[in-house]
Amino acid sequence: MALKTTPFDATEYFDDAESQAELLADAFETGDATYIAHALGVIARARGMTAVAKNAGVTREALYKALSEKGDPRLSTLLGVTKALGLQLEVKPIGPGSLGA
Repeated sequence: MALKTTPFDATEYFDDAESQAELLADAFETGDATYIAHALGVIARARGMTAVAKNAGVTREALYKALSEKGDPRLSTLLGVTKALGLQLEVKPIGPGSLGA
C-alpha cells in the first residue's frame, strides 16, 4: 500500500492577523532575510497575492519572485508589502550598548 501525502500549505495556519503578526515578528527576531521574505510570502498568499501586489505597487509575478526562496526583495518592495498588509515596522535596540558602542 502506497503512502499518500498532501502538499503542506502554511497559509492554512496563518489565517488571522494575530497569527500573521506573530509569524512576522518571529522572522524579524531571527534577522534571517530569507525567513523574513518567506513569512511575508505566506502572509501575502493567505490574504491574496493579487490584492497585496496591487496595493504594494508591484506585479503579482514580481511579488512572487521577490518573496520566493531565492528572492531578495528591495527595501521599497518590503515597505510596500508591509503597508499593503496593514503592518508597521518598528525598530528597537537589541539591548544596552547594542548600537555600536
